[in-house]
Amino acid sequence: MASFTCTTRIDAEIQTVFDLSRDIDAHTRSLADSNEKAIAGVTSGLIGMGESVTWRATHFKVPFKMTSKITAFSSPTCFVDEQTKGPFKRFRHVHTFTETMGITEMVDEIEFVSPLGLIGRLVDKIFLATYMERLIEIRNTALKEEAEKSN
Repeated sequence: MASFTCTTRIDAEIQTVFDLSRDIDAHTRSLADSNEKAIAGVTSGLIGMGESVTWRATHFKVPFKMTSKITAFSSPTCFVDEQTKGPFKRFRHVHTFTETMGITEMVDEIEFVSPLGLIGRLVDKIFLATYMERLIEIRNTALKEEAEKSN
């Protein structure tokens, strides 16, 4: 299993950051370069407990589809999304939020396993973990800018 954690400090209230993090439209805007689009389930607005979204995106010039479901939800401090169908053998993303004096710390903990056994594990460690971490950083930078603008 590969994993990584990204921490982003945002000058905005916790509820604003929490809602932006689960906003399908904000996600689409933040990852426009990979042409991510919600094509089934919740396709716009805020996603909540028990709801699913299917994404279509292009990475490495290859189109992918991934369906994820919100499996845990505690507003405004945490939610978890997990792949139910898609390219990974397993994918889990824990989003946690804390606020201190108007600054929200957003922590993304990602765990994933690619298919194909040993070859998949090597790809995860050598290449895919770095690529995925960069995607999350791009997303978080866009969310930070959007949250701080509305502040």
